[in-house]
Amino acid sequence: MNKISKRSEKVAFFSTDSKNNSFSRMCGFTEFTVSKNPVEYSRKYIDEQTERSDVVAYAPSISYSFDKFSDDLVHKEFINISDNEIVGSDATRDIVIVDFSTDGDIKNAICRKWTIIPDSEGKDSNTYTYSGTLKANGEIISGTVVSSDNWQTCTFLENDE
Repeated sequence: MNKISKRSEKVAFFSTDSKNNSFSRMCGFTEFTVSKNPVEYSRKYIDEQTERSDVVAYAPSISYSFDKFSDDLVHKEFINISDNEIVGSDATRDIVIVDFSTDGDIKNAICRKWTIIPDSEGKDSNTYTYSGTLKANGEIISGTVVSSDNWQTCTFLENDE
């Protein structure tokens, strides 16, 4: 029997300790929507009626929005980049997306560098919010994650490690 997948089974974790491959759970996010943004090569040959298209690359992005939590380390990183208008590689962080539908204590995950591109803040009248876009800044790294604190943090292990 088919079982519907829940949104809460794909959870993002933000790099908090790059030396130990440690990541903190991204809590309080009200939006985290992935767009693949394929790059196409299209052409029409003169001897054919229809155009042909191939996907030649991807330019992934994630639109995000979060309610500001006062003591959240991940929020503090996003807010620092936004408020201080941080640019270049200083605005790039590793994010792991964990698949909680994986059975067992070891979960499948992907890791990638993302550039944080802030857009707006404060547009909700009930809570202070920040929003923007994450843009891919590197290739996907497949791996697994483990946690010793009920998935508040996790450690990422690349598949070939």
